[in-house]
Amino acid sequence: MRYCLVLCLLSFAASGCTRIPQPTSYSFSQQQKMQAAYHWQVLATDVAGQINSELVSRGLLDTPVYVRHSCGKPAGCGKGGTFAFDEGFNDLLTTRLVNLGVPTEAVQAQDALVVDYKIQVVYHQANRYQWPQPGVLTALTTGIMVFRNAPWEIAAIAGAAGTDALWSTEVTNGHYEVIITTSMVRNNLYFMRKSDIYYINDVDVGHYQPSRPAGELELTSSRF
Repeated sequence: MRYCLVLCLLSFAASGCTRIPQPTSYSFSQQQKMQAAYHWQVLATDVAGQINSELVSRGLLDTPVYVRHSCGKPAGCGKGGTFAFDEGFNDLLTTRLVNLGVPTEAVQAQDALVVDYKIQVVYHQANRYQWPQPGVLTALTTGIMVFRNAPWEIAAIAGAAGTDALWSTEVTNGHYEVIITTSMVRNNLYFMRKSDIYYINDVDVGHYQPSRPAGELELTSSRF
């Protein structure tokens, strides 16, 4: 009878304690890192190609487009409203559209398809560590096992090669990422929308957001 009572109590306790899912990471994947203006050009070329394809598929070859700055103001962003990526990407995308033969306006007209882009800077406060991709450590271990009975010269070479291979997979992740979304809109309807995510260097974050104005110092006069 006593054992039955203990078993019932244990069953009741187990049913009252719900286990939560075990946290796990995503499977191994790769994400590009923007580190040069050339990378902006690669993105602009890709976006321009997609815009051109949409215009062709919709039979809008003669419809003009206008590339608007990220601040969203047709007349311009104003002082301090733009930044390096905004200026560079706007120029690169406009140039690529013109080179593709897309009618591209210098000033926004009412009947133009508007190309907008938005840059969202994402900051991760935690330090993020990246281990070598799956299979690297296994390959290194196998190589070392094969050469363990070889002369020390060969073993040293194999060890150095293994170390180089291990370091080649090491990537230092910063705290910042950017989400760049490009859209083509007319009459509040999306004709195209594309989002891309990239790593960026921490020290380059100023390229992707407006600079903050310096605090103003209030000047007061005093009487002696």
